[in-house]
Amino acid sequence: MNRTTSAAASALSLLTALSLTACGGEGEESDKATGEPRPSASRAKQPTPAEKLAELMVAPADVKGFSVQEHSDEFALAKSPKDVTLDKPVCAPLAYAINQLPLGEPQADLTRVLADEAKGLNSAHTYITLTTYASGGAQSTMADVKKAVAACGDGFTAEGSGDGTSTYDSVAPEDVTPAGDETLGFTSTLTFRGAPHTMHTQIVREGEVVGVYFSVNGAAIANARPSDAKLAPAVVKAQNEKLG
Repeated sequence: MNRTTSAAASALSLLTALSLTACGGEGEESDKATGEPRPSASRAKQPTPAEKLAELMVAPADVKGFSVQEHSDEFALAKSPKDVTLDKPVCAPLAYAINQLPLGEPQADLTRVLADEAKGLNSAHTYITLTTYASGGAQSTMADVKKAVAACGDGFTAEGSGDGTSTYDSVAPEDVTPAGDETLGFTSTLTFRGAPHTMHTQIVREGEVVGVYFSVNGAAIANARPSDAKLAPAVVKAQNEKLG
């Protein structure tokens, strides 16, 4: 009787083990060499930081009536933040934001330039630069920008390896529509060939992603016509929605 009971118990244990193995192994395969479970090939691959930004960036379908082009750094102040020198180092985040250079120490960055197709090349263009960071990097970046806006009211000069030197006459905070986990806005001014120009910037943080929106009328600057290049509301709204 004891042997029969023991055999029945052993059989029940075996059936239980087989059942648990069949259920518990769902979605995983055992490594033949080690016997350890390994992820199933069907598990979705996580996007890289660069792929994540490409998904978050506005596309033509998101901003009807605007062209969305890749940004060329041919006439940029510099191709990298390390190639920029400033008379006031605390103002560096503003110089980078205004010149489509990544802020802080991102894992990836992506820039696009948008133009209102109905207004043509002589209108203001909106530049969007998205950057993604390791944990805590986006908050630190926003803190540096806030510090710079507070410290650089009387302007600053940025010298780059590319298109010479840019002197900004003033910087001032600007009220913007709330967005993301935190946001801030500021205006910057410069004078070129005697003509004054005002540019607008908004920076939005959503999680570990930062979006910089910057608007400038390059044609007006080149032709010495005064300008006040406001951000396109439709572009800002569309990009904020993409960021979530």
